[in-house]
Amino acid sequence: MVKHQPLQVYEKQVFVSFVTGIYGCRWKRYQRSQDDSSRWECTWFIILCSSFLLLLFWAYFWLVAQNDFNEFNWSVYNRSGEWSDETIPILASTTVGFSYITFLLILALFHISLGQQLNLYWVHKIGVLATLLTTVSGVISVDDVWGDEWDILLVSLQSTAPFLHIGALATVTAISWLVAGYVVRRERSNFQMMVLLIYIIILLAVYVAPLTFTCPCIMDRDSLRHRPDIIGRRGAPMLAPENTMVSFNRALQHGATSLEADVTISVDGVPFLMRDHTLRRTTDVSKVFPARQFDDTSFFNWTEIRSLNAGHWFLESDPYWTVKTLTARERNRIGNQTVCSLVEMLRLAARSNSSALLNIRKPPPEHPRHRSWFMDTLWAVQKAGISQKRVTWTPDTDRGKVRGLQQTTNEKLSVEEIRQRGITSLTLHYGKANHRDIQEYLANNVSVTVYPVNEPWLYSILWCSGVPSVSSDAPQVLRKVPYPIWLMSQSAYSFIWISSDLVSLAVVIGIFCFQNYHMIRWRMSGMQNYNPEQIMLSAVTRRSSRDVNIMKEKLIFSELNNGLSSTEELSLYPENGYATYSHGGLSR
Repeated sequence: MVKHQPLQVYEKQVFVSFVTGIYGCRWKRYQRSQDDSSRWECTWFIILCSSFLLLLFWAYFWLVAQNDFNEFNWSVYNRSGEWSDETIPILASTTVGFSYITFLLILALFHISLGQQLNLYWVHKIGVLATLLTTVSGVISVDDVWGDEWDILLVSLQSTAPFLHIGALATVTAISWLVAGYVVRRERSNFQMMVLLIYIIILLAVYVAPLTFTCPCIMDRDSLRHRPDIIGRRGAPMLAPENTMVSFNRALQHGATSLEADVTISVDGVPFLMRDHTLRRTTDVSKVFPARQFDDTSFFNWTEIRSLNAGHWFLESDPYWTVKTLTARERNRIGNQTVCSLVEMLRLAARSNSSALLNIRKPPPEHPRHRSWFMDTLWAVQKAGISQKRVTWTPDTDRGKVRGLQQTTNEKLSVEEIRQRGITSLTLHYGKANHRDIQEYLANNVSVTVYPVNEPWLYSILWCSGVPSVSSDAPQVLRKVPYPIWLMSQSAYSFIWISSDLVSLAVVIGIFCFQNYHMIRWRMSGMQNYNPEQIMLSAVTRRSSRDVNIMKEKLIFSELNNGLSSTEELSLYPENGYATYSHGGLSR
């Protein structure tokens, strides 16, 4: 018999201690609370959710942007003048930040589901804020340095949208458990109704989202066109130094049917292959001609250019992490590479029965070959002995003087403009080549080449779109794609879509009914007045022993808080697990 001693049953709750300890450094039971979280802590929860969504977007962007990592590093090089793989620190920091924020968000959701108060530890608050600011600064920097790359997000949705829809559907279905627990098991308020309304709107939006999808690979197998030809863009620059003979040879070995090269005219009228405006990145000009390393590439004569080494930089910088895969013989051959002339590349194309796509950079006005550069190029084509019909000319200037070559452009033109200019094909960036335009060009016998295509998912959707050829830095990767990654008929996808929506709807309704179980029982029993304590007590017999003990503790505390007098006494019945109290004495 104990006077004025509340019954308290403390049991070890390892999982709850783990969750509250890591999230808010509250390892002991008396530090935890099931009261409503403060507005300040709810604000931090919103910041945590915002950080997660931003990092999810950021991680997805870099996942699909792998197709253009070479372009990103080249853009950074043009600004800084130093070549390095800048994607490594970005990917490492994104992985760490995303893992950290995701872990904290999972702990926060466990807090909500367990009815624990949200109290984010101050160290985590600093970490969340630092991660958020770092990600925001990264987005701003990429928009400044690489703003055109955002187009890949819309392009990637043509391949990933059906799978993202399933993931979003599973997520909003799972969240229904938290929403139902918040809305059903509390007294009604306007804020709860607003939360419920927002959730329903999001759920319906996810259900009908496939109506907005444009996925070329949702098609009948019989409609699939032949496999797109692969053009070696500067050869195979991931396996050998770009625009060199060994690089073009490697591209042909890995199934390239055509070769693409960047052409520059030397000061003495020799067309040679070089992408950059200077020779610093891909040659040893800083050692051979240190005073001229920042000079424009076209202001060197052919003898000076030929004296430079064009392979050591590849072995030293290892820009694609592929040098380790090379044999000693291949490394020796790469180390002896020189700058390649246009004639050499065209002769290789002629011997291999391939075609060539030339991106020619017109010399500046002060260059001695400024007016005769196209004649120098035609002379190289004739000297190489390749058929002019197998050479495609990219520049839009002086088209009337090069009638024998195939004409292409990098501009996105209408069919009427293409016919007026005498163009037979288009070479478009994948961000400009949408499915509808491609179908229109093909219907009017206009060939389309899309660049750069380095990842199987992008190659697959362009294959489904009917693109005849793609220009790639990685022919060795695309060679391993004998069929689109995924292909599905419209009827099969519609069945999966509708079935998933119906299953999700059934689960959501079931969760809300389960969470509202005691309310339904009360209504069906015809109770006149709603008594939450009575409803909860009616469920005690169905709860586990742990829940019963916790419930008894809560009930006794509630009675004590309601004003027990000094003469009120409490009696314990340990043999049957019940506790009662009486006024002025003991009852048993």
